[in-house]
Amino acid sequence: MSHITTHVLDTSIGKPAKGIEIKLHRNENSGWHEIAKGVSDIDGRISDLIEIGKTLDKGIYKMEFRVDNYFRQKKIKSLYPYIEIIFMIEDEEHYHIPLLLSPFGYSTYRGS
Repeated sequence: MSHITTHVLDTSIGKPAKGIEIKLHRNENSGWHEIAKGVSDIDGRISDLIEIGKTLDKGIYKMEFRVDNYFRQKKIKSLYPYIEIIFMIEDEEHYHIPLLLSPFGYSTYRGS
């Protein structure tokens, strides 16, 4: 399993959000640097964002979810063109960063 995984659920329809572009960035002295990207699958998941077996260094990371195209394709107005979730990696444990999404709100938590 990848060190970092994600799952996007569209709570407005109660289904996974397919086709959302997700970028992973690491915070360094000079700002944010993209280190990985992917697109959510039919189950709303990206399970291979980071190469299996590779662990990331301790630090501050950001997942950027590009939700604008997702809602545009569904012909739904949304308040958010993209959503950023900033979190810390402090060890080699698995980090699952889910996003619960709707056109006018979102939430997240550390999953398993």
